[in-house]
Amino acid sequence: MRLLSATLGLLAAAAASLAAPRVQILDPVIVAAGPPEVRRWGFYQFPAIVRWEDGGIAVHFHIAPDAAESYGLTPSEPNRAISIDNGRTWKLDVTTKGVYGLRLKNGDHLELRTPRPLPLASLKLPASLGDRTDQWKNHYVHYRLRELPDELQGIWFGRLPKGSLDWEMERAALTDDQALRYSIREIFPIVVFGQVRRLHDRSLLLCMYPGLMEGQERFYSNVFFYRSTDEGLSWRVQGRIPYQPDAVLDPTGPKRDGFTEPTFEILENRTLVCVMRSEGPMYQSLSSDDGKTWSKPAIIAPNGVYPRLLRLPNGVLALSSGRPGAEVRFSFDKHARIWSAPYRLVPLTAPSVQVDSCGYSDMVAIAKDRLLIVYSWFKYPGSDGQARKAIMVRQVTVRP
Repeated sequence: MRLLSATLGLLAAAAASLAAPRVQILDPVIVAAGPPEVRRWGFYQFPAIVRWEDGGIAVHFHIAPDAAESYGLTPSEPNRAISIDNGRTWKLDVTTKGVYGLRLKNGDHLELRTPRPLPLASLKLPASLGDRTDQWKNHYVHYRLRELPDELQGIWFGRLPKGSLDWEMERAALTDDQALRYSIREIFPIVVFGQVRRLHDRSLLLCMYPGLMEGQERFYSNVFFYRSTDEGLSWRVQGRIPYQPDAVLDPTGPKRDGFTEPTFEILENRTLVCVMRSEGPMYQSLSSDDGKTWSKPAIIAPNGVYPRLLRLPNGVLALSSGRPGAEVRFSFDKHARIWSAPYRLVPLTAPSVQVDSCGYSDMVAIAKDRLLIVYSWFKYPGSDGQARKAIMVRQVTVRP
C-alpha cells in the first residue's frame, strides 16, 4: 500500500500545480440538518442532486436505516430541499413537482428506481447457486436471474409522461443469461443501482451494480452495462467490467467483494470512462466501443466510496468521492488519464472514515464552468452549539 500511495502521490503532485489556479470552491451552504440527537447511520446521508427543467435544483437525502429493508420506503419526514437561486438558499419541500430525469425522444423522462423488496415467504424460488457473507456480516443467497419468478425479473424505472408532473413506476425487460440476483435475510430485493446515459447513436446505456454472474470463483460484484434501443423498454447486455484488482498495487484485492458503486461519463471523443469503488483503492476503466469492451481497471486513488463523474460543458471532468470526508478532483486532459490532487470538502477530526461524513456526494452543472456538489457533514455546528448531521452544498468554478 505504501508503493501505491507513493506512486499516486507523485502523479497527483504533478497535476496539482496545473489545477490550483483553475479551481475555486466557495464556502459551504447548508441544505438541511437533523436534530442533534439523530446520529444513527443512514439518517441525513447519501445525498443526490438533480436540476429541473425550469432551472430549480432539488437535493434528496436518506432518512432511514442503511439496509435493504429500507429500499423503496416512503420517508417518514421531509427528505428533499429545493433551491431556485442556483444553490445559494434552500427550503425543505416535498410537495412541489418538477420535470427532471433523462429526456426521451417522445418527451417522456426516465429515472432508475428501486422497488420495495419482496418477502421470501411469498416467493417460490428455484435452487440457489450458493451463498456468501460480506465484510459487514450480511448473508446473501444467490440465484440465476433467468430461473427466478416473473415478479423478480426486469429493471424498475420511474417514467414521467410528457406534459405530466406525476411519475409512473414501470418494469422494463432485461435479458442476461449470466446474471445472478440475491436474497438477504427474509427479503428478496430487486437491486439495480446505476446511471443511464444516451450514446451518440441515440440508444441508451445503463451502467449498474451489483453485477453478479455465474462462472466466477467467488460471488464477486462486477460492473454490468446494458443497452436499450427502444427508449428504455427493454435492455440487453452491452459489456462488463469483471472484478480484477491490481495484483501488485492492491495485493489484498482478491479478498474483497468486488467493484461497486460505478459511475460513468462520455468524453468529447466518445470514449467512456468508468470509475468504481472497491473497498480499497478507486479503479478506472475506459471503453472506445460504446461499452462493449473495457480496459483493464487501473487504480487512480488509494481510497474512495460512491465516486461520481460529471463532464462540464467546458470539457473539464470532475470526480467526487469520499471516505475520508468528501473530496473532488479534476481531469483537464480530455482523456481522463491524469487527475488532480483531491480538494477536501469536510474537516477531518478522527481516524475513522465514518466519523465526519458518510462520504457520498453528487454533482450537477449550473453553468459552463460551474457545478454544485452536495455531501454530508456529521459535525455541522447548530445555533445551540451542538453538532448535527447535515447536508451541505458548495459551488465550484473550474476552468480548462
